[in-house]
Amino acid sequence: MRKNFTDGDLNRSVGNLLRLGVILSVVTSLIGFIKLFTEGFKMPKKYTSLDMGSSSEKVWGMFWNSLCKGEGMAIIQLGILLLIFTPLVRIIFALIGYLKEKDYVYVVISSIVLAIMAISFFTGYAH
Repeated sequence: MRKNFTDGDLNRSVGNLLRLGVILSVVTSLIGFIKLFTEGFKMPKKYTSLDMGSSSEKVWGMFWNSLCKGEGMAIIQLGILLLIFTPLVRIIFALIGYLKEKDYVYVVISSIVLAIMAISFFTGYAH
């Protein structure tokens, strides 16, 4: 016989998810710091190469390229991205939990929060 999914189960699961996200982020960042120190970090000679007007495809392309090469800075950035996306995954996880509990008021609220966060992540709007 299977027990029902309760609020305590949801809270425990969400807490474990947040813990796991932070631990993964810290471990990834530490690996990146160690890699960065072993490979040596050099400051750029020209700061024009860090042009903020670059397209997002170019920035993501440079990030994935340096991550595939195993560069320390990219591994640190991956750790930061893991930390940024942890709350987003938490909301998705809670939304699934509320659906299992059939708590539709919180499903609507979580959906609205998820939409706001997704819009702000993908469009760059903070407010």
